[in-house]
Amino acid sequence: MTSPLNPHLFDADVEKIPTRNGYGDALVILGKKDPRVMVLSGDLTESTRAHLFREAFPERFIECGVAEQNMLGIAAGLALSGKIPFVCSYAVFMPGRTWDQLRVSVCYSNANVKIAGAHAGLSVGPDGATHQALEDLAITRVLPGLTVIAPCDYLETKKATLAAAKIKGPVYLRFARDATPSITTPRTPFVIGQSLVLREGQDVTLAACGPLLYEALRAAQVLETQHIHAEVINCHTLKPFDEETLINSVKKTGCCVTIEEHQIIGGLHSVVCETLSRNHPAPVSAIGMPDSFGQSGEPQELLTHYHMTAEDIVQAAKRVIKKK
Repeated sequence: MTSPLNPHLFDADVEKIPTRNGYGDALVILGKKDPRVMVLSGDLTESTRAHLFREAFPERFIECGVAEQNMLGIAAGLALSGKIPFVCSYAVFMPGRTWDQLRVSVCYSNANVKIAGAHAGLSVGPDGATHQALEDLAITRVLPGLTVIAPCDYLETKKATLAAAKIKGPVYLRFARDATPSITTPRTPFVIGQSLVLREGQDVTLAACGPLLYEALRAAQVLETQHIHAEVINCHTLKPFDEETLINSVKKTGCCVTIEEHQIIGGLHSVVCETLSRNHPAPVSAIGMPDSFGQSGEPQELLTHYHMTAEDIVQAAKRVIKKK
């Protein structure tokens, strides 16, 4: 193991915290450090945890209402005048409804705007298909100059938000809704653009992002009991993507499984396949949404229904190993 993991990760009572909480806590830290930091919300202040910043710095908070496109335009103007605006809404609304403003007002202008897309993936659960953002990584990573990050847990989200404020240029941060296991520790490194090998192995590479990294680590534990040694990589930054870490791993293992709470098309699976096809072709299997919309249900029920659990990853690993 090359990076610290929570020693209680697989305990029955492992601490579970929504990733969006890390965003809210980081905003308060940033507000104290830098007076240029501002926060804009699209009438979802509590849901995105932006209310923590609003309570601490009301004079630097703007409630834009249900007008996400206008909000992103305001944020671009603030950024171009020297501020560091963080804008937050559900991912289906931003970048979902704001792609044009994100493309032209923010990315084309290289405006220093930080976009937080909350309630992404299936963890929105009962809210159903209309509120389950499963395409946001695809439509953001295609935009020139936009950094795209999908943190795995509360602590990594907090670190990612703090790191996003330090780089010049637009950043997209993706959060889930449901409380998820604490995978990392305060000592676990986080650097934008650098993936982390969390578990070493030589038989198959498991490349994951977001809260499903937990399922990948569970799968690796099961595979170990069957004498299959999986290498697990936390691919938290989809753009710029750490090609070197992936390539070195697959050169060793000979095959890969991608794991993401997103459409298989355009997300992490696409990034991995693009990288390997150019540098080191190898068999790749995918865990993710199979070109379909979600539906209403409890988060764990949906993960089971769409075959995104540790058990599904175990089977995918065995299948892809046979293709080597």
